[in-house]
Amino acid sequence: MIPLQQQRAWVNINHHNLTHNVKVLKQWLNSGTKLMTVIKADAYGHGAVKVAQTVIKAGVDAVAIATLLEGIELRQAGIEAPILILGAINTADEVKEIVKHNLEATLCSPHQAQVFADTLQSLNYVLPVHLKLDTGMSRLGTHWHNAVDFVKYVQQFPQLQLKSVYSHLATADEEDTTVMKLQQSRFEEAIFALKSANISIPCLHLANSAGTLCDRSLHYDLVRVGLALYGLYPAPHLRHTVPLKPVLEVKARITQIKTIPAHTGVSYGHTFRCDRPLKIAVVGIGYADGIPRLLSNKMNVIVQGKLAPQIGNITMDQLMIDVTAFPDLEVGEIVTLLGEEGEIAISADDWANAIGTISWEILCSFKHRLPRINLYEA
Repeated sequence: MIPLQQQRAWVNINHHNLTHNVKVLKQWLNSGTKLMTVIKADAYGHGAVKVAQTVIKAGVDAVAIATLLEGIELRQAGIEAPILILGAINTADEVKEIVKHNLEATLCSPHQAQVFADTLQSLNYVLPVHLKLDTGMSRLGTHWHNAVDFVKYVQQFPQLQLKSVYSHLATADEEDTTVMKLQQSRFEEAIFALKSANISIPCLHLANSAGTLCDRSLHYDLVRVGLALYGLYPAPHLRHTVPLKPVLEVKARITQIKTIPAHTGVSYGHTFRCDRPLKIAVVGIGYADGIPRLLSNKMNVIVQGKLAPQIGNITMDQLMIDVTAFPDLEVGEIVTLLGEEGEIAISADDWANAIGTISWEILCSFKHRLPRINLYEA
């Protein structure tokens, strides 16, 4: 890898902050509730293998990913903790890979259970499975009204070891808790029906990050925490709950500095035109690295501990900033796009709010051509 001193742009991953977030989240949980950390999508852009290693050392009980290949990557890297695949698996070949790599699967439908059972019977293998109920997300899962029939159907197959029943909240990040409470009541009705049918469920889980932070009655036996693990809050009204620390920073270097005369256009389309002479700097990072083009003329960066406005359209590999107020700036100096310097901070929430999206999408956008620099690894 090119030394950091020569990188045009990179992402810092702060493992001290990651460990801190695990600890404060565990302290927040009800006694006896386990913590499963969600590290799908390359740990929300933070680097799945390194994140998994750190959070397991910090004491999480299990990790969750979205796809089979994500699980295989973790196993091949030596991760031994329980790994739950949250996505749907529907083919015999995929089931065989789950067995080979000692992963755990989500079952969303009876058809899926049949595919698993048939394949596992031919392998003479018993697999832990997690049954998903749809209580209002209208995504994966069997309808909550059918919980008893679904569990009974799965339990007829000796190759399927029932490890948990779970569901997913659709609106836990909203201040209006009406839908969230409705989903919880449906989940509770399903649990009651299962107990009434003398069906014992070893583990129940419902809460995502927002559910974990907003209401301890949602904790059950386990919570699945994604966004909060990385130091961001699912909604502003949840900031008072636990003291999270952002894990990711985005840095880049200035590659050229120049002065342009008044009335000069900047970048494609000349969406910015200066009304006076400006000193501008070119920064070696662009939308191909994950900086949303929609942020053009709407974002600031931190230079020498102060804010500098971005100007003109963000291009594929570069963006321009107004550095007229920085007389001593030199080529090669570092610019902070996300992160903090002193009292100034720019967060993924700031970007998301500026362009009408969510911080999850911002984090997942940073491409692999930005090296991940892992700081303070245990």
